[in-house]
Amino acid sequence: MNIRINNKVYRSGKGIPLILLHAFPVDARMWDDCAKSMIRLGDERGVASFPIWAPDTPGAGDASIPDAHATGAIADDGAYAEAMDKVAEAYVSMLHITGHEKAIWVGLSMGGYIAMDIARLFPETVAGLALCDTTTVADRPEARANRLKIAQICESDNTVEPVMHFARPQAGDSSVKLGQGFQDLLAGWIHDQRPEGLAWRERMAAGRADTTDQLARVTAPAAIVSGENDPSSPPAKMRPIADAMTSTSVAFTAIPDCGHFSAVERPDAVANALLDLVERV
Repeated sequence: MNIRINNKVYRSGKGIPLILLHAFPVDARMWDDCAKSMIRLGDERGVASFPIWAPDTPGAGDASIPDAHATGAIADDGAYAEAMDKVAEAYVSMLHITGHEKAIWVGLSMGGYIAMDIARLFPETVAGLALCDTTTVADRPEARANRLKIAQICESDNTVEPVMHFARPQAGDSSVKLGQGFQDLLAGWIHDQRPEGLAWRERMAAGRADTTDQLARVTAPAAIVSGENDPSSPPAKMRPIADAMTSTSVAFTAIPDCGHFSAVERPDAVANALLDLVERV
């Protein structure tokens, strides 16, 4: 089968769609508050109405898990060498089927990997690009092996436990992440995931291409967003991404007291950064 996309439509409208690509190990619900903030703040700012969508990554939420044909080639270690490219192609196909040629692609964490893959494979579809709390670097051998180990445990033990650490507080976390409400919310979203869906996404991410060399080729307006308390993608690691985008204008936003899930932790701040990008586009 081909990859089927579950697309959440927060708002229809004319103009260029803003497409929100979510993080691992959750689904498109992580954009709910941020999308609502964009609509509210956009109306307050007088920004013309534009479509806002958030597709589920294959295997996330209720989205179908691609079969072997749709997944593509598998590396010797079990990583999916073509899966992310196929997801990027499926998202672009969704865009075209709805009658649009371009989109403002927004990716947070694993969603950022996909957004950059779209920029690499289908640059003509990029009207704007926002990368939030993510990286363009492919997994190092140790990180790749760890992803594949997590995938194997999720499947063999039929459990989501290997990724529950995303919902647990750590030293240096934002005040939001340290709050019980946030922990319960994230834990609930993770418990809603299927272990085999988590495994598919981990293998997809393990097999992805390094897209760092694509940053200088991005010509559409861009935005980089980073939570100052993000343990994996803090401003110190994300400013070089902005600096490498030498062929376009880039707005960098560092969000105080904010961790990795910036769109969930500080939805208004992320919404304002994305609205700025929409206005520039």
